[in-house]
Amino acid sequence: MLSINNLTYHIGGRTLFENASLHIRPRDKIGLIGLNGKGKTTLLRLIAGEYQVDGGDISYSKECTLGFLNQDMLSYESEKSILNVAMEAFGEALVIKEKLDRILTKLESEYSDKLVEQLTSLQEEFERLEGYVIQSKTEEILEGIGFSTADIHKPLRTFSGGWRMRVMLAKLLLEKPSLLMLDEPTNHLDLPSIEWVENYLRNYEGAIIVVSHDREFLDNTISKTVEVDNNQLVVYEGNYAFYKEEKILRREIQENTYQNQQQQIKQTERFIERFRAKSTKAKQVQSRVKALDRMDKVEKVEDSNAAINFRFSLKTRSGKQVLELKDVSKAFGDHIIFDKTTAHINRGDKIALIGANGKGKSTLLRIIAGSEKIVGERKEGHNVIKGFYAQHQLEALHVDNELLEELKQSGSGKTEQELRNVLGCFLFSDDDVFKKIKVLSGGEKSRVALAQTLISEANFLLLDEPTNHLDFISENILIQALQQYEGTYIIVSHNRHFITQVANKIWYIEDQQVKEYPGTFEEYLYWQHNLSSKSEKQTEKQVEKPGKAKKGKKVRENNTEQRDSKKKVEVLENEIMLLEEEKEVLETAMAKPDVVSNPEELQKFTQKLMELNSLLDEKTEVWEKLLSEQ
Repeated sequence: MLSINNLTYHIGGRTLFENASLHIRPRDKIGLIGLNGKGKTTLLRLIAGEYQVDGGDISYSKECTLGFLNQDMLSYESEKSILNVAMEAFGEALVIKEKLDRILTKLESEYSDKLVEQLTSLQEEFERLEGYVIQSKTEEILEGIGFSTADIHKPLRTFSGGWRMRVMLAKLLLEKPSLLMLDEPTNHLDLPSIEWVENYLRNYEGAIIVVSHDREFLDNTISKTVEVDNNQLVVYEGNYAFYKEEKILRREIQENTYQNQQQQIKQTERFIERFRAKSTKAKQVQSRVKALDRMDKVEKVEDSNAAINFRFSLKTRSGKQVLELKDVSKAFGDHIIFDKTTAHINRGDKIALIGANGKGKSTLLRIIAGSEKIVGERKEGHNVIKGFYAQHQLEALHVDNELLEELKQSGSGKTEQELRNVLGCFLFSDDDVFKKIKVLSGGEKSRVALAQTLISEANFLLLDEPTNHLDFISENILIQALQQYEGTYIIVSHNRHFITQVANKIWYIEDQQVKEYPGTFEEYLYWQHNLSSKSEKQTEKQVEKPGKAKKGKKVRENNTEQRDSKKKVEVLENEIMLLEEEKEVLETAMAKPDVVSNPEELQKFTQKLMELNSLLDEKTEVWEKLLSEQ
C-alpha cells in the first residue's frame, strides 16, 4: 500500500533519516516510537506530503488514502456545530443531499420527468453512500470520545483546543482513510475515551500508524512496532510489550557481536603491529590491513535506560494532615461540580485523580491549590509548601533564558553543579544546558518545567497531566523521581502505566463527591471489575425478612412498580424499533422509479411517512419520560 525506500531527510543541518526504508501493508497496525526529536512526527509529515524528502522516495498504491491527526489541529476554529464539522467527513454525500433538497423543492411547484429521473439517480447514489445514516454514525463516534448529546450541537469555537482535537479525530475516523496517522491521540482524551478509541482502532479496517507515549494504548491497538533509531526505521513484529523483550534480545546479540568483533580487531591490529617491519610477512600484513578497512563495524550498544542519580530534597516536612476539604461546594452557573464534598490528604499520600473529562478534576486541583473560590472549608496543614505543575506553565517559561539560567531563577538556592545534575537527570547534558528555551520542543519544555517543580523543595506537589509530550525515557525518569520523593502529591493523569507506578491511593469524582479507593491503580481496577460483576448479578427480587413485613411489602410494591415500568420501556423499545424498520422500508420504496414517477402514489407514501414520524415522536416521548422516572 505504501513504501518508503532509502529515505534521507535533514533538518537544520541534522540528519533525521539516512537510507531508511519501511513497507506498510493494508491492515498494518503500527506504533511509531523513539526519543523526542528523533523524527517521528517528521516522518508522518513526510508521508502526508507536507515535507519533501532529500533522498529516496515514498510511493503510494492507487487505492491509498491518507488521514493525519496532528497537533496543529488544536487551533482549528469554526462557527459550525461540532456535529456539522465532524460530518464534513461525508463531503460527497452532503453535496448530493443539497442537490436532493433542491430538486424536492422544485418538484413541489414544477413537476417534470427530467427532475424525477435526476431525483431517482441522486437517491440511489445517496443510499450507496449510506447518506441516510451519516448523522447517527457521527453522533455515535462523537459520544464515544466523550461529547454529551447537548454538546454536539454547540459551535466548535466554544470548545478548548483539546476538545477541538477530539472533533478532528472523530472526523478522521468517519472518513475511514486506508492509512490513518495519529500523532499523540491520547494527549487530550480521558480514560473512558481512550478505551473507546482503543476498541475502535483494534477493529479498524484500514492501516494505522500511531505516535504515542502511552504504553497501554500501544499494547491494546498495535501489532507492529517501528522504532526511529540511529536514523533508521527498525521494525519489531509485535506490540510494545513484545518490542521491549525483543529489544533486550537484539541488544544482547549486538553487544556479543560487538565484543567479538572488538577482540578480532585487537588481534588483527597486534598482528599488523608485530609483523609490519618483516618483509616475509608483508603480504599477510597488507591482507589484514585491507580486511580491517573492509570490515562492517558493529555499533557499540548505548545504554538507553536513564536513571535518577540525584535526590530531590524537601525544605521542611509538612504536618501529618496536609489538607482537608469539608462540605465543599462548587458550581459554574447552574452546573454543579461539587455538592458538600469532603476529602482528606495526609502526609505521604501519593494520589492519582482519575476519571472522565468534565467531571471536575482540574477544578478540584485548583481548589486544593487554593486558587478557586468555593463554598465550604479548605484547611491547609502545618508547614505545607506547594509546587504546582500544569501544561500552561510551559508558556510561563522565559523563552530567551538558557536552561541553566531558567533553573537558577526558580529560587531553589542550589549550586550550578547541582542544577547541572538535575538537568542531566532530565536528559540535558553537557552544552545542552546552554540552549535557549525558545529552541526546545514541547517535550523538552515539559522536562524543564518538571525539573523546576521538583527542585522547588515543595513537600506537596500538584501535577496536572505531567506525562503529556514526554517520551518513554523521560516518563521513566519522572516515575523514578516520584518514587523516591518523600513528600505528598496528587496527580491528574490518564496514563495507566504511569498511575500504576506512582500512586498508592485513587481518587475519582462521582455524584458531585470526591471518592477514594485506598490502594493502587491495579487494585482499584480489580475492585471496579468485581463491583460491576456483582451489580450485574443482582436480582430484582427482594427477600422479605422476618419482623419486617411492612418494609417487605413496601419493597415488593416498589419492585412491582419498577418491573411494570421496565416492562413498559421494553415494549415501547420494541414498538419504536418496528416503526423505525417500517420507516426504512417505506423510504426505500419511495426511492423506486415507479413510485417517484407517479405523483399520486408518491403522495400516498409521503402521507404514510408523515403519520409514521408522528407516531414515532409520540412513542419516543413516552419512552424518554419512563426512563427519566426510573
